[in-house]
Amino acid sequence: MLEVIEKLLILQERDRRILHLQRELESVDPQRRAVLTKAEKAEAALEHARQKTRHLEGERKKLELEVSSRQERIERYSLQQFQTKKNEEYRALTHEIDTCKAEIAKIEDQELDIMEQAEAAHGAVSDLAANAATVKEESARQLADLAAREDTLKKHLVEAIEGRLALAGAAGEAGLAIYERLRKNKGERVVVGVEHGACGGCHMKLPAQVVLECRGDQNIVTCPNCGRILYYTREMDMAVAE
Repeated sequence: MLEVIEKLLILQERDRRILHLQRELESVDPQRRAVLTKAEKAEAALEHARQKTRHLEGERKKLELEVSSRQERIERYSLQQFQTKKNEEYRALTHEIDTCKAEIAKIEDQELDIMEQAEAAHGAVSDLAANAATVKEESARQLADLAAREDTLKKHLVEAIEGRLALAGAAGEAGLAIYERLRKNKGERVVVGVEHGACGGCHMKLPAQVVLECRGDQNIVTCPNCGRILYYTREMDMAVAE
């Protein structure tokens, strides 16, 4: 194998590592946002449940005030009954008292319903508070892990980029120029082996002359179909196209 090909293969592996590190770094922020969103949703659910309990408590107090208001009316009507001497007025006051009592009964039924809802809401608050605490603890740990991972990835990326400069310089201007041009269009796999007489990149069958030139290790040989740089090792199956 040509020395320049060996160096380009090493450079290609370094570029793959750099790309991998960059992708890993890019994935950190979405993961961080997902962790934060989960924690925010847990807190939002807890706050919603708390608001519900406060609302139910407010509704219960309103009903208590309504009951108190009607009880005061009953007391006032009862006093008026004691003071009146007219049967018609007495019956009217009795009707008002009965109406208030009926209204109190309905309100007390509403109070019981609200109390049941409040009990369930308090239970939900308790469960959601426990869940929010767990999620908060997990989120703190996950965020710390992500921060540490991000720092490590950044460090490795800097090292990989710095190392690439030396590798690129060692590849030589001619080989590097071809490599860099291809990398812009072909992505990660620029230097590929000959596999069963075909290009390891585009997998198209190679002319016999191209295969022989590649085996000769005299010059940089490129695939006539995709332009990738080809290389050969003795372990490869070099079935030459007829």
